[in-house]
This record gives sequence, structure tokens and C-alpha cells, in this order.
Amino acid sequence: MDTHLTKPADPSTTDLGRRVRAARQAQDLTLETASRLCGVSRSTLSKVENGLMSPTFDVLQKIVLGLKIEIGELFGSTPKVSASGRRALTRKNEGQRHAYRGYQMELLATDLAHKAMLPFRIRISAHTLDAFDDWGRHEGEEFLYVISGSVCLYSELYAPTHLNAGDSLYFDSRTGHAAVSTSEEDAEVLWMATNADLPQTPPVTVESMKK
Repeated sequence: MDTHLTKPADPSTTDLGRRVRAARQAQDLTLETASRLCGVSRSTLSKVENGLMSPTFDVLQKIVLGLKIEIGELFGSTPKVSASGRRALTRKNEGQRHAYRGYQMELLATDLAHKAMLPFRIRISAHTLDAFDDWGRHEGEEFLYVISGSVCLYSELYAPTHLNAGDSLYFDSRTGHAAVSTSEEDAEVLWMATNADLPQTPPVTVESMKK
């Protein structure tokens, strides 16, 4: 179930919604058809397009895969394809911003198309699982490195894993997961995910983990 509502969206969420709608309309797709292609409910896709929802990374991946676009296109950049010598420079604090629930994300290297990895710098403001309605879950693999603060990564299959600054963890993205800050301050992490090209499975509730 895609339940990722936030307060009425900020301008960045509104801009993202407009770009999702433009990408859908450029392919002459109805909202119903696009929702089936993306594997996202019609109501969720409509809320994203109208700036009423700040989508999670899982939902963003479903949208870019379903509409066959690059994630950078949703944030106003024009990804470039290079046959060789691939590189992308992102200056400090100049990545594309996106926030949802307990994560404030900065997408890096968004000007490069068809990347094997999707790198993020993320400030984790969530300090309990109550910030999330369901697990993050998608195809691929992920790497998490703690820059500052401390983090606990909750998982469907493993006991909670506590990480301090300098610690890192590599894991299967298909296993439901969620990260929270366990330090007084928000934790800051480098988070990398492989660029999945397969349909994703539905998320699983984490309600039981909150008890």
C-alpha cells in the first residue's frame, strides 16, 4: 500500500509533480495506464502529480521505470549519455533535493544518464519507526555509510543493526528496510543504490516493528 502523504507540498514537490505529469502526457498515457505501467496506485500517482504527496525513493523508482525516464529528469536536470570517460561532478550542496518522511535527500550525479548506481547524501531526521508506514523495498542492492551521528537499520530478515560514524553496511534492497537516527542530532549518511531495471514488489508494513 502506497501511503506516503505529507502536509501540502512544498515547491520542490510541486515541481516534481509537474514533471511526472509532463512525462506521462508526453507519452500520451492516461493516469490509469501510467499507474499500471508504474505499479503505483492511480490515487498515489494523482497525488504525486498534483504535489499532494512527497514520494519515497521506492515510488520514485517505480515511476521512472514505468515511464522509462531518468530519475534526474524529475528534478529538472537533463541527463547526458557519454560513450566513454563517464563522470559527473556535484559541488557541495548542489545536488537535487527531495524530502519525504524522515529523510532529507540530496541526489548526486543527476546529470549523468543510465548510471549503474544512484548516489544520495541523506540527513536522517527520523528517530523512531513511527516516521514510516512501511518498509523500503525494491530491486537491487544498497550501500550505506555513516558520515556523522549514529544509525539503526531495521530489516525484515535481520536483527536491528547499529552503525556509528565510519561504519558501513551493504545489503539486498529486496529485503524490507528502514533507517533511523539513534543520535541526539540527525544522522548524515552516504547512501547508494543500484539502478534497478526490474518491477518492484509491494512494500510490507512495519507496524509490528513499532511495538
